[in-house]
Amino acid sequence: MKTKPLRLQGWRRLASALWTAPNDPQIYGSLALDAGPLLSFIERAGSAGRHVTPTHLVGRAVARALAAVPELNVRLVGDKAFPRDGVDIFFIAAIGQAGNQDLSGVKLTHVDQRDVFSVARELGERSAGLRRGVDPELARAKHALERLPLPLLRLVLRLGAWAAGERAWNLPMLGLEASPFGSAMVSSVGMLGLPSGFAPLAWLYRVPMLVLAGEIEDQPRAVQGRVEVRPVLPLTFSIDHRYVDAAQLGQALAVLREYLADPAAFEPLPEGDGAMLSGA
Repeated sequence: MKTKPLRLQGWRRLASALWTAPNDPQIYGSLALDAGPLLSFIERAGSAGRHVTPTHLVGRAVARALAAVPELNVRLVGDKAFPRDGVDIFFIAAIGQAGNQDLSGVKLTHVDQRDVFSVARELGERSAGLRRGVDPELARAKHALERLPLPLLRLVLRLGAWAAGERAWNLPMLGLEASPFGSAMVSSVGMLGLPSGFAPLAWLYRVPMLVLAGEIEDQPRAVQGRVEVRPVLPLTFSIDHRYVDAAQLGQALAVLREYLADPAAFEPLPEGDGAMLSGA
């Protein structure tokens, strides 16, 4: 016996007119990590004259996770996955002056093979260059794109994402290098005083994940059967399900958590700074 279909009414009927069936591979997740060891490492590094932030450490953790699970460090072209040559991380940064800020970013190469001090130094230097407007490739790309009418801009972005992101071709005429957003993206809203949030993983990026670090805040935590107030770092993840299944994601997050639980165990001490960084 066939069941007679029911006509949608009210909000359900309106909703069916507003939206079509879901067609988005993004999944979202969050972690709240004890930031005590991370802050201790940052403090001791600062005492030794080394500037390190939570964003630098999160970038290193993400790079190590991708290196440990190479199935994630790929480019998708149709139904094929092409391994990337290295683990590159794109750090999103705010540039410009107060009240007139814009978002830009810096791609650092082989972040899994470098120490956090090298990452922090290069990111600081190149971010400062962006703020001064001394990045000629970025300036050329932005100047060219800003002059295009919106329909043509959409087309150019689609072609650029396909050629540079998917096919990994260099496009010097647009100021785009191959895989411009690297293997994954990292940003921080904590530096802006925001507790946490989820960032959109746009089709333009062609990466498996975007990790957002929130503001470190004191929160009650269970520590060995008792409640303590501990500094907590919130991390949120926007993930493209086409790249990852649950098993791979679990492996990657285990590596990320291990690193952030004790950064000093994985970072080589700069020459002459060992006593400071080891707490001796």
